[in-house]
Amino acid sequence: MHLPIRTIAIVIFMLLTDWYVFQAVKVVANNAHKNIKGFLFNGLRIISGFSVFFFIFGNNLHIEKWNADLNIYIYATIFILFIAKIIVLVFLILDDTQRLLFWGGRKLVKKVNKSQNITEPMLSRSTFMSWIGLGLGSSLLGTLMYGFSNMYRYRVEKIALSYPDLPIGFKGLKIVHISDIHSGSLTNHKAVAKGVQMILDCKPDIILFTGDLVNNEADEMKQLKALFSIVKAPMGVYSTLGNHDYGDYKKWNSPEAKIENLETLKAIHAEMGWRLLMNEHVVVEKNGSKLALLGIENWSATSNFPKYGKMKEAIVGTDQYPFKILLSHDPSHWNAEIVPFYSDIQLMLSGHTHGMQFGVEIPGIRWSPIQYYYKQWAGLYQSGNQKLYVNRGFGCIGYPGRVGILPEITLIELI
Repeated sequence: MHLPIRTIAIVIFMLLTDWYVFQAVKVVANNAHKNIKGFLFNGLRIISGFSVFFFIFGNNLHIEKWNADLNIYIYATIFILFIAKIIVLVFLILDDTQRLLFWGGRKLVKKVNKSQNITEPMLSRSTFMSWIGLGLGSSLLGTLMYGFSNMYRYRVEKIALSYPDLPIGFKGLKIVHISDIHSGSLTNHKAVAKGVQMILDCKPDIILFTGDLVNNEADEMKQLKALFSIVKAPMGVYSTLGNHDYGDYKKWNSPEAKIENLETLKAIHAEMGWRLLMNEHVVVEKNGSKLALLGIENWSATSNFPKYGKMKEAIVGTDQYPFKILLSHDPSHWNAEIVPFYSDIQLMLSGHTHGMQFGVEIPGIRWSPIQYYYKQWAGLYQSGNQKLYVNRGFGCIGYPGRVGILPEITLIELI
């Protein structure tokens, strides 16, 4: 079996990390009973071997064909273990650095009696630093493992938005906003069905979806298409595309195959009864009043994500409508284009960030690592009379869980 150099390098790094962590465990377990030591040491060896084995051979086992859940959670657990070990590694490196500096300093200032061959021994590894590293790494490991149980713990976030220029016919309009379904990650269909029922229980007038129906392939929706087809509302369901919908993160057999995948995905929107908006707008009417609903393809202000959206095309013909709602997957679009150039867009709906599926949202504290990359990452934002709402996502990508940032169904009432 020929392994790519990149894979070999990662495996070597994994083994070195495991070896380093093993040293910390040896320090903290120094005075433990030999049976406890044996349990810890052998357990670490088994975990290390298991992780390396699945990293190298996992794809050849095709676990996803007979148990998709097991496949997802095995790789997620390996990744979580690796991140926890990195935290331990940071503290051990800090400890080794201070040991080296202290030892070197003493070597410089102390006069060694050469005739007696006196040398300064290296300081022993700090038990305190080892405990701190292992404690923090274990805490993160436990927290992320607990987060698996939150993957389908949907919550309805209710919010009322007031606009002085809202046409009278739309007063009290109930919008359900969903985003980032990521169907390839949704393996528990019974749990998903409960989430879909929560959408319907909101009794919305209209449902708006802001992209990332799949992770990569349209086929991910095969078993879920019937379920999401029951997502209906009196004024319709409207949708747009997110960065994952284009298949940009998969290696295709040919450019034609990638194009065909996107066309299939577009057809699935139509088959479910969802009106996909591709750099265009539709006019929505209620109680004799009209507003323009715009939807554009993915447009990101960052270089990591594509700019397929064309606001100039979507906005054409909307001047006569005093109120406009925009569906745009990536919230970085807000500051980059909407606020400076499209002041007549009263409400923009986005998703994309998932709130990183990790953070803290309690009264007085609202934090997630994603906020250091996205200024608008979850919830409501406002600039003048313009408002942006960023949905935390219905599904997950990568990590099959949630910590602090739960999957969201947004119920918006215009008042």
